[in-house]
Amino acid sequence: MSTEPWPTGYDLIHLETVDSTSSEAARRAPTLAGPTWIVADAQTAARGRRGRPWATPAGNFNATLVMRPQAGADQVALRSFVASLALYDAFVAASGRPEAFALKWPNDVLLNGGKVAGILLESVGAGGVPDHLAIGIGVNLMHAPRPDQVEPHALTPVSLMDETGASVTPGEFIALLAPAFAAYERQLTTFGFAPIREAWLARAARLGEVITARTGTDETTGTFETVDATGQLVLSTPKGPRRIAAADVFF
Repeated sequence: MSTEPWPTGYDLIHLETVDSTSSEAARRAPTLAGPTWIVADAQTAARGRRGRPWATPAGNFNATLVMRPQAGADQVALRSFVASLALYDAFVAASGRPEAFALKWPNDVLLNGGKVAGILLESVGAGGVPDHLAIGIGVNLMHAPRPDQVEPHALTPVSLMDETGASVTPGEFIALLAPAFAAYERQLTTFGFAPIREAWLARAARLGEVITARTGTDETTGTFETVDATGQLVLSTPKGPRRIAAADVFF
């Protein structure tokens, strides 16, 4: 397992224990000079999408990247694809198993069909005015949460260690993840979303298969055709193409 040099311009803050790295990101954002990774050995109140609890057994990876993208809200949201690709590269570097991993729209990484990592994007800022982006990342490096610790009908959680035998510490993982993220971020800001989209689709889970997308008020089942130029999920349904900006996806 080799690592690239730490990316220029990115800082790193390591904490032993915190309520959540996302909450710490919100507290520290106004004082940060540039993009900063906040990594914690333990979290006491970690959360996932829609405020759901996120289990963080010892030895797993808990981090939030705080940054200030110079872009509109639609472009800021594309960082979920950047983070997904960076996670994929870090996993492959750690395990040597590219065929085992896939990317699940909009923000999960799968290993042998189970969920090994999740991504949470949040806007943070003072006075209710968002001026920073917090990219929360949780990875099951050593342990997977128990089934009763995840929501009903969710994908089975798996760990990198159990599925591949790769023993990776959080410190080793951030050394793989941070350079990969910086490289994809540079690609996005230089060339736009098109090459990121192409790379993500090449690693997409269930592309061309029937999936279900659920929001708080709606459910759509159709064939996963693509992700469009704005990052929206495109499903082929009997009523024609359906574009979905945000949803939970079920297989």
